[in-house]
Amino acid sequence: MRRILRYFLNGLLIVAPFTITVWIVVVIIDWLNSLFDLGIPGLGIMLMFVLLTLIGFISSSFFVKPFIVITGRWFNKVPLVGIVYSSIKDLFDAFVGDNQKFNKPVMVKMSEDSDNLKFGFVTQDTFSSLNVEDRVAVYFPHSYNFSGELFVVPAQNVVYLDLPSSDVMKFIVSGGVSKL
Repeated sequence: MRRILRYFLNGLLIVAPFTITVWIVVVIIDWLNSLFDLGIPGLGIMLMFVLLTLIGFISSSFFVKPFIVITGRWFNKVPLVGIVYSSIKDLFDAFVGDNQKFNKPVMVKMSEDSDNLKFGFVTQDTFSSLNVEDRVAVYFPHSYNFSGELFVVPAQNVVYLDLPSSDVMKFIVSGGVSKL
């Protein structure tokens, strides 16, 4: 009976990640396709891809950028909408685009009397506006979650890593299970 249970758990460990991943991908594709339901499977996704690419092309034009900036300022001034808009925009800018914020992976010694190290990403190199010159802002993502904490730590406790940011993020989010 123990051997059968072990085989079952081994099979579960093999099948579950594949099944859950395929299920999530199918649900996302189905949802995206339903946004533009044109009766032909996949046409909605293709239309969305073409539309987003076209918007990206048009928005990179010199003439359109001022309208995007003005619209963004208007959204920021509307109560409650400004908080939501700026938070979402900052989140997307942190991961995609020219102003990526999680591109400086670091290891931080959390206190002087401990050898504990924590992985994170430097998001601000200086705090000269606050008259604090020897500190940096480090974001520490939580494992198995889409949240994290921001700490302002002594610069001497920060060790910059010569590793791809995506590998460090995967290592943190997986709880240290994936390889660095």
